[in-house]
Amino acid sequence: MSLLHLAIVLPFLAAVFIPFLFKGLRTIHTGWFVLLVPLALFIYFIQYLPLTGGGQTVTKTFQWIPSLGIDFTAHVDGLGLLFALLITGIGTLVVLYSIYYLAKEKEALHNFYVYLLMFMGAMLGVVLSDNLIVLYMFWEFTSISSFLLIGYWYDRERSRYGAQKSMLITVFGGLSMLGGIVLLYLMGGTFSIQELAGMSGTLITDPLFVPALLLILLGAFTKSAQFPFHIWLPDAMEAPTPVSAYLHSATMVKAGIYLVARMSPVFAESGLWLWLVAGFGIFTLFWGSFNAVKKTDLKAILAFSTISQLGLIMSLLGVGAAALHYDYLDENIYMIATIAAVFHLINHATFKGALFMMVGIVDHETGTRDIRKLGGLVTLMPITFTIAIIGSFSMAGIPPFNGFLSKEMFLAAMISIIEVDVFNLNTWGYLFPVLAWVGSVFTFVYSIMLVYKTFLGKAQFEKLPKKPHEAPIGMLISPLILIALVIVFGFFPNLLSNSMIKPAVEAILPALGDAGQEVYVNIYFWHGFTPELFMTLGVVLIGIVLYSTLPKWQGIYNRIPERLTLNGFYDKGLAGSETGGYRLTNGVMSGFMRTYLVYIFSFFVAILLATLFIRGAFLFDTADLAQIEPYEVVLAIVLAASAITILFAKTRLMSFISLGAVGYSIALFFVFFGAPDLALTQLVIETVSVALFLLCFYHLPEISRKEERMGFRFGNALLAVLVGLTVTLLAFSSFSYRSFESISQYHIENVYDLAAGGNMVNVILVDFRGFDTLFEIAVLGVAALGIYAMIRFRAVRSENE
Repeated sequence: MSLLHLAIVLPFLAAVFIPFLFKGLRTIHTGWFVLLVPLALFIYFIQYLPLTGGGQTVTKTFQWIPSLGIDFTAHVDGLGLLFALLITGIGTLVVLYSIYYLAKEKEALHNFYVYLLMFMGAMLGVVLSDNLIVLYMFWEFTSISSFLLIGYWYDRERSRYGAQKSMLITVFGGLSMLGGIVLLYLMGGTFSIQELAGMSGTLITDPLFVPALLLILLGAFTKSAQFPFHIWLPDAMEAPTPVSAYLHSATMVKAGIYLVARMSPVFAESGLWLWLVAGFGIFTLFWGSFNAVKKTDLKAILAFSTISQLGLIMSLLGVGAAALHYDYLDENIYMIATIAAVFHLINHATFKGALFMMVGIVDHETGTRDIRKLGGLVTLMPITFTIAIIGSFSMAGIPPFNGFLSKEMFLAAMISIIEVDVFNLNTWGYLFPVLAWVGSVFTFVYSIMLVYKTFLGKAQFEKLPKKPHEAPIGMLISPLILIALVIVFGFFPNLLSNSMIKPAVEAILPALGDAGQEVYVNIYFWHGFTPELFMTLGVVLIGIVLYSTLPKWQGIYNRIPERLTLNGFYDKGLAGSETGGYRLTNGVMSGFMRTYLVYIFSFFVAILLATLFIRGAFLFDTADLAQIEPYEVVLAIVLAASAITILFAKTRLMSFISLGAVGYSIALFFVFFGAPDLALTQLVIETVSVALFLLCFYHLPEISRKEERMGFRFGNALLAVLVGLTVTLLAFSSFSYRSFESISQYHIENVYDLAAGGNMVNVILVDFRGFDTLFEIAVLGVAALGIYAMIRFRAVRSENE
């Protein structure tokens, strides 16, 4: 395992020791030890900047399950490194912030930091894995760890609700993504993203291409809170503020962004990819910004702001797919969308991370996040106010901050897309600049709300649960660093151009390099009097008017009843599934074994007969049948007679004897057919079973002859006949029909060479089917533990009585 692999798993390894540090070093905040992990990883990943900046990549492979094509292949290129630096860099600041936000005396810090490190390692695994199965494994780790982080304050109902909601929606998307991964493997014969990208020209003609595309996008949209799957993100804000600043600004919600960017080389040539990614993204931008204005909780405003900004980035990645058809575009703008997406990805992490920390400070120092109770804090919290105004202005796209630059590029990309004469973009494409501008207007409105209603306006200190004051310096360091980056990246954006943005764009659109098109990144403030500049002026003017008249038009949000919202449908669906499941369970779980056997045998008959019929497997080939000896006929008659006797036996003892005769007859068949080991196993099992039956029924009360005899039931008889017929047909067909060559010859040839054993049956059980045998042993072990627990429980209850 390489150093790169160790860097990915380091957070998991560190998480193992956190509980011991928490218990052993109570006088020191556990966060100080955790801080070393992301800081060391950030320093480690910085060393790759010269390599990716020079157009190189690093790939390290650790063989895991090579027989299935699953290897832990770590791949570092411009895109993966960008996300790795965001994950570790923002992670360092979040851990530092959490040290002052979470008191060691009141919080279960060992749980918090274990979950946080699990999430950090999972995100690094997602962005640095080239193998799709390994990526999926880490992807689901992010869902599990984020569930734990969101539900960290599990004693609060809203925290449990938000954690469950995020888990259900993101895991649904993850399972859909797994289906897409399987389809990609069926098309390309590999799980490697780089190899699949090289096959994009042939994959697009495969009939499985569109289903794979849709399933992959389901995974991306659910994780990155795209409409209509965005409803989990606002409820996830019940998590502690460090979690919100980390998961919901820089990392988890951007996993879907990463997936779309990473899979663009595979799918971007399709017009469906462009329309779905760009279309859902631009509508999510509008919907998120529109709904943010109606919120009164600072975190809720930032939650819908995050949804909106994620939609912005997603729409840029979709529009950027048009760069593959660059012949239709002016050479100066054909890559602007993808460049803007990468640049705004960085900018969003800086200003949104700072804003979440700012909200945490306000909540920590005033006791509330309700803007209806806040106001006038500028004189008491001037540093926090500075963080808020710079972060909000950057988010609104106001100069001279970095958000203005990427917002201008965004508007330019939305305008330029209507010039593309592919996929009907020159007609329906006019919706993109319209929705982009409207969404930007509402972004400006909620940004002004965030600052004015919290820090300016009339002071309402009497409504606050705590006396407000400025936060301690330790809590201010992290947001101040992020705000400094907002300013630096605003005035000197080209610090990132060739070191981070260009390599990431080249990784997203490698086909451009193959076509000889060089990625050129040069970001600056003044572009002249351009359409996007006038759109920005319109955003500011209309935004000021809308904010000034907010009380007059804000009532439109109350026109839609809560039960008709997406959240209402989710709650109804969840409640309905619980109620329906309860009713279904009560309907089918009668408590009688015979009822369950009817279910089992009915499905057994239906599925097997349908499969045999569909596959045309009703065959009966007598060419290779062995000669039937007279003693075999006699034994078969004894077996059948014993089975029939069970049905008509008048005493339990006769039933047990007949049942034993059936088992011993089968054992004799094994002897005749040359399988003494199976015969011995059958004899042992049959003897034990009969003995146990006799022992158990000996203790049962006597049953009268009238109650013991059961009447004839046509349904049961029909089902029994069908089961027997199905098994008989299956036996005949399995002998006569071969879908593929028998594996027995492989066992014969390799039993000694590969397993160094002489007994083929033992080798099959222990080596060739080792996992199957292991799980069977595990089942027996669990059953034994259950029986032991029941016996112990009965003994304890007897003592108490």
